[in-house]
Amino acid sequence: MSAGFRNSVLAASLLLGGALVSRAQVPPSTPSLLETSPEGWVDVEPGPDLAGWVRQAWPATDKLGPQQWSVDPETKHLVCDGTGGHDWLRLDRDLADAVLHVEWRFTPVAGGSGYNSGVFARTAADGSVWHQAQVGGVRAGYLFGLTPVKGQAQRQSLADRLRSFRVRAPGEWNTYELTARGGVISLWVNGAVTSEMTVEVKRGYFGLEGEGFRIEFRNLKLRVLEAVASRATPNRRSSMLRRDWHRLFGGRRYEVAPGVTVR
Repeated sequence: MSAGFRNSVLAASLLLGGALVSRAQVPPSTPSLLETSPEGWVDVEPGPDLAGWVRQAWPATDKLGPQQWSVDPETKHLVCDGTGGHDWLRLDRDLADAVLHVEWRFTPVAGGSGYNSGVFARTAADGSVWHQAQVGGVRAGYLFGLTPVKGQAQRQSLADRLRSFRVRAPGEWNTYELTARGGVISLWVNGAVTSEMTVEVKRGYFGLEGEGFRIEFRNLKLRVLEAVASRATPNRRSSMLRRDWHRLFGGRRYEVAPGVTVR
């Protein structure tokens, strides 16, 4: 067998092996919770005044930079232009068990790298405890944070336990569903759960991170899973929903299911 032929066979074997490994790393896609259970979601995309959301510096001790969050008047997408420093825009409601559905994409930069943003869950308003779903390049899609372990705050990262690479390249839309339920925060990315973190924190805020790159967000939807609501009677649940959303969005009407609005 000639050296050239052996090299060709070796190259083909490596390519085949790599393809099999890559296929094994990408599990079959499963639909999002929004797709399988579309009832009970509330549209939380802000209007031009960003009502219902609070902008804060990250970390909280830093000075807040120039405003970099806005709503595009044509697309209605929430946009962080990346020019206002490190901050986060948090949903102005402290929650226990809930799911945030969000779609995002970076604006590509010629020769750019290091794309960075994030989606927060069960995060303290002062940033003393936080849990983030990493938003970035194709190796993003994992959970990390500063979270209590037996009462002591510790840095944790699940980057080395990422189940599969699901994030698409800058310029393409990605979908995250971040679920906080009981003692677990889980992240669903473009068709599969990629990361799960056990946590002691039972409540906190959802939010979006701005960190130097232009990024768009759309289809922001929230589903509350709190047990207190599920145990309530239908009339009680309706009353609770109207009360909470009046506090959160100042009385504006929002559709929570086809033909059903709260105000």
